[in-house]
Amino acid sequence: MTSQGPIRQLEVGDLYKEQHRWLRGWLRSRVDCSQLAADLVQDVFLRLLGSTDRQGRIEAVREPRSFLATVARRLMIDHFRRQRLERAWLQALAEVPEALDISAEDRLILMETLVELDAMLAALGDKVRQAFLLSQLDGMTYRCIAQTLGVSLVTVNRYIAKASRHCMLYSLEHGL
Repeated sequence: MTSQGPIRQLEVGDLYKEQHRWLRGWLRSRVDCSQLAADLVQDVFLRLLGSTDRQGRIEAVREPRSFLATVARRLMIDHFRRQRLERAWLQALAEVPEALDISAEDRLILMETLVELDAMLAALGDKVRQAFLLSQLDGMTYRCIAQTLGVSLVTVNRYIAKASRHCMLYSLEHGL
């Protein structure tokens, strides 16, 4: 542990003591579930404790509530995105005949993969993401994608290159 570690833990602990009740109320009003709000509050502070790239960031925060609300909002969006993906996945599984059913372990692996893919693609713009998915999932040619999206063939080439570069960098950064 670095020399900054214990100091940062104390700072996060102080921030927790001062703001945890407020943050829980703020989240509860948005998610309409006290248990989910409590879980998200814990996730916010775990994220702060586990982050290595935020050295000294807590010290620099002038508006702790605004900072915590931003972190909580991002975690809330991730939670709801994952929940939406899980519902879609369960619906797709419900439509699969029993003979094609997969094991619970394989389901979990596929769900985690879907969540990773969703997180990776969420950072792309709508048209870039759409072009990439039309190419990779639907197997459409770049010319057809250009017609579908109403853009030039050169633009589709740029979109696919940008998406491919983004996916490659994301997988390198996340050890995939």
